[in-house]
Amino acid sequence: MGLSSLGIELGTYVLVGSIFLLLLTGLPLAWVTGLVAIIFTFGWFGPNALPLVTSRVFGFITEYSLVAVPMFILMAALLDRSGIAKDLFNSMRVLAGRVPGGVAVQTLIVAILLAAMSGVIGGEIVLLGILALPQMLRLGYDRNLSIGVVVAGGSLGTMMPPSIVLIIYGLIASVSIADLFTAAITPALLLLAFYIAYVLVLCIRNPKLGPPMSREEAKQESLGHALVSLAAPLFIVVVVLGSIYAGVASITEAAALGVSSVLVISLLRRELNFKMLQDSLVHTLETCGMIIWIGIAAAALVGVYNLMGGNRFVASAILGIDAPPVVIIMVMMLILLVLGMFLDWIGIALLTLPIFVPIVVQLGYDPIWFGILFAVNMQVSYLTPPFGPAAFYLKSVAPPDITLKHIYTSLLPFIGLQLVVLMLLLFFPELSTWAIS
Repeated sequence: MGLSSLGIELGTYVLVGSIFLLLLTGLPLAWVTGLVAIIFTFGWFGPNALPLVTSRVFGFITEYSLVAVPMFILMAALLDRSGIAKDLFNSMRVLAGRVPGGVAVQTLIVAILLAAMSGVIGGEIVLLGILALPQMLRLGYDRNLSIGVVVAGGSLGTMMPPSIVLIIYGLIASVSIADLFTAAITPALLLLAFYIAYVLVLCIRNPKLGPPMSREEAKQESLGHALVSLAAPLFIVVVVLGSIYAGVASITEAAALGVSSVLVISLLRRELNFKMLQDSLVHTLETCGMIIWIGIAAAALVGVYNLMGGNRFVASAILGIDAPPVVIIMVMMLILLVLGMFLDWIGIALLTLPIFVPIVVQLGYDPIWFGILFAVNMQVSYLTPPFGPAAFYLKSVAPPDITLKHIYTSLLPFIGLQLVVLMLLLFFPELSTWAIS
């Protein structure tokens, strides 16, 4: 007697429970989902179902738009290893001036510019952890505020185009990635504004939390030099996003243009060398390998679960909730928030979106709007314990006396701000959809 004797309801519980039990063993997510997919394929249907599952895997790995992912990752890797981001941060000191909390605000603005250049999160947090965190601590900034600004600011890449999260969502939901990018700009800037307002209110009420820079330090950078240093990052942003919004290039072509721009600028700055290129390519291969293997395993798992009738079971269970449609969307958001505490966003996207997006459309909602909600939700998941990856990124470069407990404690106010923005977008969809309507 096979697993099919369990029935779809009990089979769903066994499948989900198996994933979480195997994750507790420390196995990578790709191995866990792949193993569960194989067990349920043979246990539920027998070997005859294998070609149907492999066809889903083939459809995933041959998706043309996936080519944009390694390009954006390569662009981020090159930026991390060049002096472009460092000069950007240093040049912003003149704009920070002597305002209380100015360096923290400067860090957040640099973070949104870095996000607009690459759309990859981990590298931004590490970079800001190396550049900004020591400077804020040296200036006497409150430790919790400094940590929160670096991690929350570095996570803006989930929202700000060209976000890898939005690209993957667009592929799964079969919606325009360019429209997702357009819709995401306002919510990303709204989130940035909330962060900046929080920092300024705290530091103006209590300047000891973010002491202003001395007159001598504020004069170290001239305005002219600051503007010159801003030219290269802004040029990259214009090339990538401008080419997409102007209709000159597709997402994939814009990613290639971005890589070319970084290479040319690094060459002109005499920073491009074999070691830098080799390290960037190796990092790209490692990151893409992780994404592709998680994608393959998740595509197989979703494929077999749909064959089991799981998508119909989940849809009927969610749509069967006797509540207004907005409450159903809130339930989805809650499920994503809980999963975000334990799973990587790639796995969450590939496991849940094939089921959630058709329900969203059936309820009469715009899948572009839901994509923005998903991106904000995944930004929350980057920060939330126990497995929030952003904390681990910062811990890898933070001073030894800063523990994971310090980092997670520092992130609580910023998680609260993210949830406020998520609620605003949920109840006021026009905040994201006005630009594409």
